[in-house]
Amino acid sequence: MKLSNRLTQIQSMVTPGYTHIWDCCCDHGLLGTELLARNAAEHVHFVDVLPELIDQLTTKLQRFYSPAHAAWHTHCLDVASLPLAQYAGKQLVIIAGVGGTLMTHFIQAIHQRQPEVQFDYLLCPVHQEYRLRQQLIALGYSLKQETLVRDNQRFYEVLLVSTVQAQKGIHSNISTVGDAIWHADTAEQARIAQDYRHKTLKHYQNVQRGNSEEVRHILEAYRAVTINSSAG
Repeated sequence: MKLSNRLTQIQSMVTPGYTHIWDCCCDHGLLGTELLARNAAEHVHFVDVLPELIDQLTTKLQRFYSPAHAAWHTHCLDVASLPLAQYAGKQLVIIAGVGGTLMTHFIQAIHQRQPEVQFDYLLCPVHQEYRLRQQLIALGYSLKQETLVRDNQRFYEVLLVSTVQAQKGIHSNISTVGDAIWHADTAEQARIAQDYRHKTLKHYQNVQRGNSEEVRHILEAYRAVTINSSAG
């Protein structure tokens, strides 16, 4: 099955060198099976909390993926309980397809249970990006890469993050509203960034008018964003 623009972007940001990749909230396993097919890591782990999904996925993997591929493992597990400390080697935890609030909960829980484990996150939240970024900053994590993608008229931020603190010349500090996502190399990227900024501002303006929560500081942060385009 062809991957969506969102999943295509996520898998393209998985670089070589990982021993274990965890595809969390994996649903039917489309992203993980793509990574498995390209031998993106020595071990690919599929994680979901629904037993029926994991049973179906296990059956599919047994049928289609031979020992010639990277080793695969299925886990019926809450993401907050990932047993990262039990595994050696460089690890990547992918969380996508859930809201930023739930993603923030997962990250906080993993950090509290295993604060000493160093690994990377590849995150693609559905909404609440500002809150998620605040949490990552509070934990002292650093940014390796970020991008913005449009998929079926929806926008997604994709962040590759390290639990290791930023070091000069290696990783960057994380911004609450993003940095590289507002830099465009093509006219299409510039349009995506402009449309995303407009949609985000409209959302927080509606929240502010509804007086459901104080978001003035968030509005000001996004209003201050400038889109830098190098497109001709």
